[in-house]
Amino acid sequence: MRSRNVALVLTAALGVYLVLLAGRAIALLSTGEPFPVLLGVGVLLLPLLGVWIVVTTWRSGARIQRLARRLDEEGGLPDTADLPRMPSGRVDRKAADSWFDARRAELDEHPDDWRYWYRLAYAYDIAGDRRRARETMRKAVELAETG
Repeated sequence: MRSRNVALVLTAALGVYLVLLAGRAIALLSTGEPFPVLLGVGVLLLPLLGVWIVVTTWRSGARIQRLARRLDEEGGLPDTADLPRMPSGRVDRKAADSWFDARRAELDEHPDDWRYWYRLAYAYDIAGDRRRARETMRKAVELAETG
């Protein structure tokens, strides 16, 4: 819940910033002079891009949260509580790699089941590979929505 609250506060702050930025763009557009109008068009594109990024990010988060709830109801949510941790709180690298290998083997047995893709994405995350975690989670969401 805490992460969601932080995300809401940051989204609200970004919303204020985008509104202010759009105001500057409108001021530039209203000058009627060629260079400020072109600059205003460019500045107006930034809030539009920002809104698109925020909407897609929140939609993705909502989809992932639905999968997490569903997996939790089924009793299949990954549990890493027993893995050894470093003083920083992160899972020990060797333990994370071992846990990852087990999730990868599970996925090899069930390649079309979103649950195993979700678990693998979680394994990538605890191993510190955020890019692959996102890619793998997208695959889990895609499989869950089509199947």
